[in-house]
Formats: sequence, structure tokens, C-alpha cells
Amino acid sequence: MIGATTDLETPLETLAMRTALILVLGTALATTGLATAGLARAAPANTLKAAAALDPTLPRRGWALRNAFGQPDLSGYWSNATMTPLTRNPRLTDKSVLSAAEARSLEKVFGDALAEADRPTDPDAPTRPATDSKAAEAKLIAIRPDFAAAGGDVGGYNTFWIDPGTHIMEVNGEFRTSILTTPNGQPPKRKAGAPAARGYGDYRDIYDSYETRALGERCIMGFGSNAGPPMLANGYYNNNYQIVQTADAVVIQVEMIHDSRIVRLKGQHRSDGVRPWMGDSIGHYDGATLVVETTNIPQGQAFMGSWKNLKVTERFTRVSPTRINYQFQVEDPDTWDAPWGGEYDFAPMHGIIYEYACHEGNYALPGILGGARAKERDAAAAAGAAKVGGS
Repeated sequence: MIGATTDLETPLETLAMRTALILVLGTALATTGLATAGLARAAPANTLKAAAALDPTLPRRGWALRNAFGQPDLSGYWSNATMTPLTRNPRLTDKSVLSAAEARSLEKVFGDALAEADRPTDPDAPTRPATDSKAAEAKLIAIRPDFAAAGGDVGGYNTFWIDPGTHIMEVNGEFRTSILTTPNGQPPKRKAGAPAARGYGDYRDIYDSYETRALGERCIMGFGSNAGPPMLANGYYNNNYQIVQTADAVVIQVEMIHDSRIVRLKGQHRSDGVRPWMGDSIGHYDGATLVVETTNIPQGQAFMGSWKNLKVTERFTRVSPTRINYQFQVEDPDTWDAPWGGEYDFAPMHGIIYEYACHEGNYALPGILGGARAKERDAAAAAGAAKVGGS
């Protein structure tokens, strides 16, 4: 994926590449695409061989580099941007995995349409027909239906400002058609009486108060589920993270909207009824994997309608110098009959995370509410005039 990038490398990535180079006697790690920030593909075979050389018993499921605390090293800057959607698009395929040729073909269609939608306009030329960009956006939406909300439909943006990723997610050598790993790539059927899952944009016709507006619009949490749990890419931009490990905690800084998620190690879930943003996360290391269990998720961060008894279990495994495999499982006995989840790989973000300067006093929020009040006044005036005219 593209993401916010520079040519910088983290010290950990530099060390990892040098170590792997020595162990595999000069295997060219440069061919792994390290210069492509956020490219959400599994490491090529030569990188996996390097990982196997470090620990032959864990060729894919755990890379052996440890930090100063003896923990599997997950630290650094990472991206999860991908053109693979959360749920499978049945208009494209009913398969869970694409061939390499199919994946590359789909990437080319998406990339060409994105380039066409982003094509600059000659300032001295007549106005460019709107149908040009609309046709390109239609191709993008055919592949990623959620792109309609992330692209031109939000009003102030077009595709120039969007970084939805340009590659199909490759996990363990498979080009996945959805992040969800359910048989049909869709969430399972909900139990009768379970709370309805809200879709993107459900808040758009609710203007009573700033408290009824979306958390992302209010700059409280990121759009979609970037911060999690589960942690999922959005169709916008800033799908970047920094992971910092200490002896007692793991901190995940989320660029969208500058959230810092703290995972306490070897602790106990709180029992005081408080539901902090991003829930209450407790973690432990299981071999090469960081396992995180989160409960006490607030209603404002309901995942597909579930929050009160929702438990999310996440697994972070460093599988190569350039990949962290991320798996998540959600369970709520009041909503679904059985646990379910998904999987993807984080890829390096070359550079650092800068401040996402968003706050609830932004210009858009007073404008939205002010516009709603003006509309109400106009409607009241029209109703009054009609009443007078009819009397």
C-alpha cells in the first residue's frame, strides 16, 4: 500500500535485514519490496527462508528476533492498508483465494481506475466532464463497494486525497478476497433479537447534537475500526501504527486519530464497570505471539452491533523481518452462535507517524449543526406561512 512514506528505515528493520543477509549467505532481501511502504503482501520465499534460518521450527508462524525484554520483537512502524475488503465482494468472486494472476489483474484494474480518477486537470482547459472521474470511481466501487463512502461521496474529498491501498492482501502465500476468514467471507448470521449492526453513514441524518455525530467526525476515535479492537484498515488514509513494547505493557499508537492503545501484560480485567475507549486490553506472550484479550468495550465502539458482552482476542506474530501476522476473533453469545474472525499481515511503514491534528472543535462540526438549525428555522417559517395563508 502507499501510506505516509519516506525512505527511512527503523533501526529494527535495518538490524533484521542485516541479520537475515548474513544467515542466508547473501540472499537478496532487496527483492522483498522493502522500499514499498505498507505493501500488504506476505514476505517472498527468500525472506521466509531467512526466517527459517533463524528458527527452523518456525518458518512462518514466528520469527526469532527478541527485544531487550526477551519478548518477540513487534516494535516499529507498520501499515495495514489494503485493497482487500473486510468482507468478500460477491460481485467479483465467491472464492476465498485468488491466483497470483487474478490478483495482479484486479490490482491493475483498481490502480488504473485510481490513476484515472486522480488525473490532474489542465487549468487552461475547459472544465473536465464530471463523467470522466465518475466512470473511474465506478470501477473502484465495483471492487471496493465501501469506497463509495470513502471517496467522492463524502462531499469534501475525491480520490486524490484517499489512500485505500492498491494491492490484494497476501497471507501465507494466499491472495485473500476478504479479511474475514469465515467460509463465505461474511459475518455469520446474527441471533434473533441481537442488536442491529449499524452501517457506515447511519449518523448522517441525525443532527440533534454533536453527541449524535460519528466518533470520527468528532475526532474522538478513528473512522471505521483503525484503533479497534479488532484493528481494521479504513478506506480513507492513515492506516499506520507504531508499536512500542515495555516489560509491563505494549502500546500501539494509531495514527488515525492519534489514539494510543495500551495493552497491559499479565494483568486482570477491570471489574469496576468502566468501559474505556478501545476497551480493556490484557496481553501475554505465547511463544512468538502476543495474545491480547479485550473486554469492557464501550457502546460507542460497538462492533457490528455487539459491545456489552463482546470479547475480542487478537494474535500478533512477527513472521518475517517485514511482516506481522494479525489474527482476530470476536465472540458474543448474545449476538452470534460461535466465535469468528479474520486475518491479515502488517507491512512496514518507512518513516514515522506524525500528529494527526484533529479535535472536536473543527470547523465542520459547528457548520453541520448550524446548517441543521438553519434548515429547521426555514421549515418552521414555511410552516407558519402556510398556516397563515390557509387561515
